[in-house]
Amino acid sequence: MHRLQLHYTLSKYSSPAQVRNPLIDLLQAVSNHGSISGGARALGLSYRHVWGELKRWEQELGDELLVWEKGQSARLSTFGAKLMWAERQAQARLAPQIEALRAELERSFAQAFDDSVQVLTLYASHDEAISALREYALRATEESARLHLDVRFTGSVDAIRALNEGRCILAGFHTLTNSDRKTLAERTYKPLLKPGLHKIIGFATRSQGLMLAQGNPLALQNLTDVARTQARFANRTLGSGTRVVLDELLSQQGLSAHELNGYQRLEPSHSAVAQAVASGQCDVGLGIAASAQLAGLDFVPLVTERYHLVCLKSALEQSAVQQLRQLLQTPAWQDVVRGIAGYRPQDSGQVLSMRKLLPWWHFAQTKEHSS
Repeated sequence: MHRLQLHYTLSKYSSPAQVRNPLIDLLQAVSNHGSISGGARALGLSYRHVWGELKRWEQELGDELLVWEKGQSARLSTFGAKLMWAERQAQARLAPQIEALRAELERSFAQAFDDSVQVLTLYASHDEAISALREYALRATEESARLHLDVRFTGSVDAIRALNEGRCILAGFHTLTNSDRKTLAERTYKPLLKPGLHKIIGFATRSQGLMLAQGNPLALQNLTDVARTQARFANRTLGSGTRVVLDELLSQQGLSAHELNGYQRLEPSHSAVAQAVASGQCDVGLGIAASAQLAGLDFVPLVTERYHLVCLKSALEQSAVQQLRQLLQTPAWQDVVRGIAGYRPQDSGQVLSMRKLLPWWHFAQTKEHSS
């Protein structure tokens, strides 16, 4: 059993929330470029250094990492490939926890370095645009009024519960743009949201669909194809908004959960599903276009959904919330959103009517019926 040690660094500039390992970076570079020299150039290191490090790691781990054959490019050994994919999968599965850990550390240091920094706690369903917003807010806000988004990724349901329990100021969740009454979305979210108490702030639309190996070898175009071919499926955990979306789509297409081969295989985020497909552990999963693109996968769009930010009505008067709303309305931020695969800004920063946006409340009908 090999033991792990974790470290972190302090920097003025933002970086992806990952726990990096130099060996995996070496293996990735050599695999991508087909040679030690090519990998070394990509990393800005010398051939001698990379070769020496790989040999040291082989001795440390007790197995070969690369295979050389005469006249052929260097390639990862079976052990080396398994090691790289295992690390990728672990990173994807742990991304929300790593992000939460970094957010907690940054929150503490933000207050230590600058008392004027405004901290806005946001519990949210995993989303690439929210991650981008977190980094953008720190760069875009003025030194005299820095805005630090304390982001904790969790399922949509858990995010709204955290809001209602006072653990955050904002929550992020998503629903289908054509969501109707008497659906799973209504049964899930209606008990948690109250018109007059909660306020929706517009954020973006995004595309959800099938994440597939390059070339779509099984020719999957919809969930019916997934069920018919018994393709190995990667699902999301209970409490996630994407699990609600999947179950809604299954209901719309007359499919049951047990018809999906892998409905019980659970992954904690879009990126974890994408890595499960990229590593060959699964054939397909439901997720966002941005995660598919980052993992080098094909993507078949199925639905468009709106990603919402929700807060208590009283929170709209808080200066940090007002500052965030102003930032969301800037053309510069909306250009950032358009640059993320599958995303478009939609009523960004605007306070929206919950009754109009979510078709689950019909007060006029209720009043008429009671009279």
